[in-house]
Amino acid sequence: MAKKKDFLNPQMVVEHIDIKKFNTVLLLDAMSKTAFQARNLHRAASIYDMMLNDTKCTIFLTLAGSLFSAGMKKIVVDLITNNMVDAIISTGAIMVDQDFFEGLGFRHYQGTPFIDDEKLRKLAIDRIYDTYIDEDELRVCDMTIAEIANSLEPRPYSSREFIEEMGKWLVLNNQGKDSVVRTCYEKGVPVFVPAFSDCSAGFGLIHHQFHAKGATLSLDSAKDFLELTKIKIKGKQSGIFMVGGGVPKNFTQDVVVAADVLGHEEDMHKYAIQITVADERDGGLSGSTLKEASSWGKVHTTYEQMVYSEATIALPLLCSYAYHKGGWKKRKERRYNDFLNK
Repeated sequence: MAKKKDFLNPQMVVEHIDIKKFNTVLLLDAMSKTAFQARNLHRAASIYDMMLNDTKCTIFLTLAGSLFSAGMKKIVVDLITNNMVDAIISTGAIMVDQDFFEGLGFRHYQGTPFIDDEKLRKLAIDRIYDTYIDEDELRVCDMTIAEIANSLEPRPYSSREFIEEMGKWLVLNNQGKDSVVRTCYEKGVPVFVPAFSDCSAGFGLIHHQFHAKGATLSLDSAKDFLELTKIKIKGKQSGIFMVGGGVPKNFTQDVVVAADVLGHEEDMHKYAIQITVADERDGGLSGSTLKEASSWGKVHTTYEQMVYSEATIALPLLCSYAYHKGGWKKRKERRYNDFLNK
């Protein structure tokens, strides 16, 4: 009879890519003279390099899809550490089920989609395409979120405020030194998760609210929107680096319109790149082009590029290019968390 350890093998742990160890500048520059998505990838990398060299530009990174379970976490940690992003807007699964989860000492494992999922279910193993995660360990993650919620003043929080508390918890418990949540806490980089309850955090938060004897902590999505808009107003010039689409993409594009609603006529996002496998034919947000976003007054069309590629292929190549070009060396910490906490 198969046992859990047969699938969650320490020799098959997903390892995170280190962009510092390989230099893709020559490869992507060669792609500039090719065609199709190779040339698009080079142009997107060049636009990201332009963002980094534009010291007045606030850079928003949006994340959707199962990225950190697939070995992309260290890339984002390096972007944060080297001041290559100033704010992150993400899905909850990436920040909680994947990043905070690993910050607690748990791991994702290489697996296969060619498996009897009923067998995995009986062993409390969850599958993300060709990776595995221990459901029992996820429950520990859920209850850690509940523990953090129980420790805080019962009031409405933005997701950014709560994620900052998660980073603080990791520091106080000496865990997660390689996590995005902890690194952002230490660098003052805000992390927004507009649909925060749609992940393990949701289970922890409903546990907190269900068992509370009095007032409870809650999440305020409007406060999320206001805080992100305040960053746009303060930073003025901005660029977006989008990995996947969904809520993080739209939420970040919308801050231009939100600033206008608040009486601040801020410029559209000057730079915008997106890596996605979605296309525009169904009218959905994830595949809508950046040129389309211009019609809404959200994105300029001078420096924008769509890259139609699966993120685990394009993201390491693009980020290695930008890292080794070195434009980030002129950038300083913006520490927008400190600004928002005043």
